[in-house]
Amino acid sequence: MSMSTYNSSNVRFVLLGFSDVPQLRFYLLFLVFLMYLVALLGNLIIIFCIVYNRSLHSPMFFFLSNLSIVDICFVSSTIPTLLSTLMSDMRSFGFPSCIAQMFSFISFGNLENNILAVMAYDRYVAICSPLNYSYRMRNNWCIALVVLSWVAACAHSLLHTLKVTTLQYSGIKQVNHFFCEIAQVLSVSDSDTSSNFSLILTEGAVSVGVPFLCIILSYTYILAALFRLHSTEKMQKTFSTCSSHLITVCLFYGTIASVYFRPSASSVGLRERAATIGYTLLTPMLNPIIYGLRNTAMRKVMRKLLQ
Repeated sequence: MSMSTYNSSNVRFVLLGFSDVPQLRFYLLFLVFLMYLVALLGNLIIIFCIVYNRSLHSPMFFFLSNLSIVDICFVSSTIPTLLSTLMSDMRSFGFPSCIAQMFSFISFGNLENNILAVMAYDRYVAICSPLNYSYRMRNNWCIALVVLSWVAACAHSLLHTLKVTTLQYSGIKQVNHFFCEIAQVLSVSDSDTSSNFSLILTEGAVSVGVPFLCIILSYTYILAALFRLHSTEKMQKTFSTCSSHLITVCLFYGTIASVYFRPSASSVGLRERAATIGYTLLTPMLNPIIYGLRNTAMRKVMRKLLQ
């Protein structure tokens, strides 16, 4: 019997979710469902405004629309499962379903990381090389950056999920999370998973670290360019064009750090699971609010729609 057949026909992953705090189940269900709706509606409004208003047809808003698409896919890869575990205490998954969810979560999480790096590069060109902005951020180049981000994220996710399919599992496995998080799925395997964790620490660190490094470098050059203006008013006006992006970056990486920068990745307590909701749901929910309130052009378009 092949490994894939063995896994698909004999294994069930039971997601424990928040079954250890039954007294909070109703409140979590209501809060998560409300946040999920806000995240979906907010990002759909951002996409609608950008697509149907020609004044927003610029590279910055093109990347923002892609970020909103990614946010919708990102929250939809895990939050419906979380809602089902809150309604029924536990949720059972077959091996193929678990792998599919794992692939989606890793892909869209990494893709958000990549898109944020592309948006940082866009702000760097706009502030540090404004005269060449139209040429350097031409349409075909913007499309190429987005396509490259998607390909890199999917390749990264495919590498890790295919590696998981080579492991042996048998019977019913309890996963101490509200979705098929890769570290938790690895922790219940019957095989040696040291090579999987090594891959996470090496290739995984590179796939996350390179875009983050691009963001740091972009803002280093941006700050250097701002200091050369020698005018506080000009500095504030110029920096305001990338303040929304900077807030999103801090929110995204801050919530990720609170989950994964801990002594043991194989043990997830209530605090870690709650923090995971932070970057899987809170960040996509707040992104449209941040850009809608802080971006002048977006505010004008939204005001017209409301009127």
